[in-house]
Amino acid sequence: MSYSDLETTDNGYLVNAEDWSESVAAEIAAADGIEEMTERHWDVVNYLREEYFENAETQPNDRTMVKAMSSVWGEKISSNDLYELFPLQPSKQAAKIAGLPESKRKGGY
Repeated sequence: MSYSDLETTDNGYLVNAEDWSESVAAEIAAADGIEEMTERHWDVVNYLREEYFENAETQPNDRTMVKAMSSVWGEKISSNDLYELFPLQPSKQAAKIAGLPESKRKGGY
């Protein structure tokens, strides 16, 4: 199923999380201006999906994501590193690509 065939919110988030797949994620990313999903993009997307589905629907903010990805990648990163991957705000754009509901919290921190 193609992203354009799926039910989405006005902001492009999937209405049904079950509709998500890696190919749909790649289409969402492309629609958001991310031409290629690198291994680091997938690390962030998979981390967000794990947190959401295995941790009481938690949606980490940018600061929490920086700490988690620093651990995963074995190097200290900054929020700028995440913004390079997801320029439209990491916690929101990556969650959209991950097929998660739109977060209602304000700001990245």
